[in-house]
Amino acid sequence: MYIPKYYQVNDPEEVREFIQANAFGTLITTRKGRPIATHLPLQLKKEGEHYFLTGHFAYGNPQWRTIEETDEILVTFQGPHAYVSSSWYEQKNVPTWNYQAAHVYGTGRLVSEEELRQDLVTLLETYEQHRDEPVLWDTLPKEMLEQEIKGIVGFKMKITEIQAAYKLSQNRTPQDYQNVIDGLRTEDHPASCALADVMDKRRP
Repeated sequence: MYIPKYYQVNDPEEVREFIQANAFGTLITTRKGRPIATHLPLQLKKEGEHYFLTGHFAYGNPQWRTIEETDEILVTFQGPHAYVSSSWYEQKNVPTWNYQAAHVYGTGRLVSEEELRQDLVTLLETYEQHRDEPVLWDTLPKEMLEQEIKGIVGFKMKITEIQAAYKLSQNRTPQDYQNVIDGLRTEDHPASCALADVMDKRRP
């Protein structure tokens, strides 16, 4: 990923938190020399000294067959992003686009049914445990689960490299930076407001 020095994120823990907060990623592999991609909920896990991404495909999605054939898998994650009008700057300039993104590289393998089962257990716990009536693995009918698990294929990707960029007007003056935050809050779009919140918390 092209990352100007202003926007490079070098804190590994911060990047991992970003991935966990924006866990619906795009997994890219190659098939017969052509890139293919699937949008998936993914889990970031640590085992020993290494980090992994885990997830699953629908069995009917042929991309799962490329997981072990692709030399290097790419997964991209994206946070809030929005158009930035240069009318918010003190001096004339061109408009731009602010965003947060991470690229994760690694090698993958398919997992056993038991590994997949455990991954689904933790996936449900992550997104359901705070609810009044959580839908957890043990609360669902066994027959339903056995039928559903036959229709998916799990995988595990060992992470070899992570790159992250937060383009948040860090190259602007403090006044321009504040003007961008204020301008984004006037936009009628949830992503603009979310980006303004990110910028407000991450002032240079």
